[in-house]
Amino acid sequence: MISKEGVKYSFKKLRKNKGRSFLTIFSILVGIATIFIFISFGLGLYGYIDELASSSSADKVLIMAKSAGGVADLSSSVVLNQSDIDSVSKAPGVYDATGLYFSAVEIKQNNDLKFVFLISYDPKKDMVLDSFNVGAEEGRILNSGDNDKILLGYNYLVPDKIFPKAFRVNDKIEVNGENLRIIGFLEEIGNPQDDSQIYVTNKQYEDMFPEKDSYIEIFARVDTENINKVVEDIERNLRKSRDVEKGKEDFTVQSFNEMIEQFSGALNIVIGFVILIALISVLVSTINTANTMITSVLERYKEIGILKAVGAKNREIFDIFLFESSFLGIIAGILGCILGWGISSIGGLILNNLGWSFLQPNFSIYLFVGLIAFAGITGAISGALPARRAAKTNTVDALRSE
Repeated sequence: MISKEGVKYSFKKLRKNKGRSFLTIFSILVGIATIFIFISFGLGLYGYIDELASSSSADKVLIMAKSAGGVADLSSSVVLNQSDIDSVSKAPGVYDATGLYFSAVEIKQNNDLKFVFLISYDPKKDMVLDSFNVGAEEGRILNSGDNDKILLGYNYLVPDKIFPKAFRVNDKIEVNGENLRIIGFLEEIGNPQDDSQIYVTNKQYEDMFPEKDSYIEIFARVDTENINKVVEDIERNLRKSRDVEKGKEDFTVQSFNEMIEQFSGALNIVIGFVILIALISVLVSTINTANTMITSVLERYKEIGILKAVGAKNREIFDIFLFESSFLGIIAGILGCILGWGISSIGGLILNNLGWSFLQPNFSIYLFVGLIAFAGITGAISGALPARRAAKTNTVDALRSE
């Protein structure tokens, strides 16, 4: 443990070489700030994913048509119809199933024209809003028999988000030339597309698009205790009804939990890759810190000889230089966390204002403590070799040096 006199001596030398100390700190804090930013946003996303996984979406299964490339595709020419819903409903462990219509539509406010997505569902089997775990911000959600009525996303409540003027409950909005009465607005979901969507009942959709006879997706509420077995049974029933062989399915069946796990896996890879780049930056900073400490040892070669001549032990010399490198690392960690917190906070505000409210950083106390400790350990490691070299300095040779 370094003595009080050793600490004073170290601070004096760090102040004397404040320019070099600042550059050393700066090189480390950039890497720490970068790691802080990406981990904080990553923690926020993981929290959002956990919220979805623990919400009412956990018992949902989504069936979609496949594209020619073999992946789920909203624009696929392959169709899903009522017979597919019947096949899904017959699978053991399926409590309910319903189809969703989906189209791009033209909406107007005065002479202002926009194109948005229109989704329809059966209010008696509302699995869409249930999956998002959202309710009505104002007004109410759709009921069966709500003809010529419409439910809007959150952004229609906000001026200049969709149109210059915000809509209100009981206003009318023109959709593909038809005037529909607004019965409510959904709570904010957190991304611009979802918050800009509009919703009608399946009956209303069929009146608006009489030529449409296929669903874009099928939702099913299933037994969560045996969800993998239920998915297998749904696939078997659909293969039979659609007359396709195993391995050549023109549809996909996925549980929401499976989709969330896939998203989490992709998120792990992206965040891990970015943190790896930041760690390379910290490694370069470590080398720079080591170089700074070696230079400091060389400049103070004669001083080290004097300290040892007046009774300083090798361990005390080692502690002095190790303390200096560790102290620079800790200061860099603190400043890096402050910088990272500031950038993350501003980034969160900007994303929130742009409509991406689910992309918010999570500032865990463990993140601050962990990164400060990491920076301190990094500084200590980079200073260990120079400190050992200083401790082994030959007293006579040092005193003879010029």
